[in-house]
Amino acid sequence: MLHYTMPGATVQQALMSYHTPQAGDNIHVRHVLERLKQCRTAALGYHIYQCDNPECRHIKYQYHSCRDRHCPNCGAIKKQEWIEARTQELLPVKYYHVVFTLPHELNSLVMGNRKLLYKLLFDASAQTLLSFAKDKKYLAAQPGIISVLHTWGQQLSFHPHIHCIVSGGGITDEHCWKDASKNIYRFLFPVKALSIVYRAKFLQRLQLLISNGEVKPADTDTPQLIKLLYSKDWVVYAKAPFAGPQAVIEYLGRYTHKVAISNHRITGIDHQNKTVSFTYKDYADNGKQKQMTLDAGEFIRRFEQHILPERFTKIRSYGYLSNRKRRQCINAILKTMKLPQHRGLVKIPLEIRMKEMYGIAIQECPCCKKETLQLLAVYVPWKKADDG
Repeated sequence: MLHYTMPGATVQQALMSYHTPQAGDNIHVRHVLERLKQCRTAALGYHIYQCDNPECRHIKYQYHSCRDRHCPNCGAIKKQEWIEARTQELLPVKYYHVVFTLPHELNSLVMGNRKLLYKLLFDASAQTLLSFAKDKKYLAAQPGIISVLHTWGQQLSFHPHIHCIVSGGGITDEHCWKDASKNIYRFLFPVKALSIVYRAKFLQRLQLLISNGEVKPADTDTPQLIKLLYSKDWVVYAKAPFAGPQAVIEYLGRYTHKVAISNHRITGIDHQNKTVSFTYKDYADNGKQKQMTLDAGEFIRRFEQHILPERFTKIRSYGYLSNRKRRQCINAILKTMKLPQHRGLVKIPLEIRMKEMYGIAIQECPCCKKETLQLLAVYVPWKKADDG
């Protein structure tokens, strides 16, 4: 029997077809999903343009985007601006990449206490790196660290982990730059030792949160849980060092602003069987690309788990990058290296951004192809007409 499968489907289409808010839903999560459903539709309002070519006079409606950080359709320009700002902070040194993960036994506890335990994941991983960097045996300096939280696996499973970019050197107590010395480790520091210290820092703080009543495990046998977690090897793995600052920029462009699943991975929506199919890399099978098909409700449930707590910061900086005056700090480092100072960022107008990134001229009429569109009005549905 033939049935209709929508090719090249999107997260928005899956949500519009199968997401129905329920009474017990988390309000923040519900609002996020509603924004994603309304993205680039009349529900969020629009700009009205008219071509002033007298032979055309075409009317164009430009629907507003939701600008939500979880939306696969949004954020490209903000991402590019963020990358350019970080590029200003890169130094001509080697950079390393390390990933801190959590044992799956913590999944349910993290799921029920996301804001606190995501923050703990950031703190424990950063403090571990900074403590090793401070040790005279390894670096005896303060490195720069960019940490990025990801919460998903390729199959949309819940898998919170932190990606860190760490400078191959740092600032000494005498405010001089010190390059990391060559060592026998794949990473700056021995990864096995990192794992042990990271586990201890995370669990010591977790025990404190539990004893203070800030985190409440569903399992009443907390000592047994902590004992189990201490007995496990916590996975910290170092990837090959970046091949220079340009590779760091490419990494930032691909991974820092990722959402749980991008639209290009969704291969179709089967409306008869109410399923969503998407591709994934099976890292247990040498990274082979495979396809998974889920019930639409299960697909949405998995997507929902990766909606971050409201106003939670998913990209954080530490070490010499944590200072509010880090631009001055970086320029001071460059001065000691006898290198040119980084210039400040130049604000690039939206029209130029769109032209550079997508080849789109905002004022080009889709009918006559002349750059003759003029803004007539802006409609925002939640503003009254007399508000202007």
